[in-house]
Amino acid sequence: MHELSIAMSIVEMAEEEAERRGGARVNAVYLKLGMLAGVVKDALLYSYEMACAGTGMEGSRLLIEELPVVVNCANCLLPRTLNSVQWFICPECKQPVSEVLQGREVEVVALEIEE
Repeated sequence: MHELSIAMSIVEMAEEEAERRGGARVNAVYLKLGMLAGVVKDALLYSYEMACAGTGMEGSRLLIEELPVVVNCANCLLPRTLNSVQWFICPECKQPVSEVLQGREVEVVALEIEE
């Protein structure tokens, strides 16, 4: 379950940032998670709670924005959001696509900190 190692990294990073701010408390971590990241959202949420237990992050929230897969269609010459991660086919022209523009992210984008 690699979600636990990801959660532990998130907690460690957030604690370091809180320490840089004079020991502030982190109330929430905002994360962008792409559909192709290979991370199960519910497992990450559960792992986050485990990683926070017994730390200054205990009681904080992990708020996840799930990002769809966006590809560049070489036929349409436009970015397109896939309807399914199983079929890499442009939803408009039905041609195969291979250039992924969005959907692989596991990115902390913000921390809610109480000073």
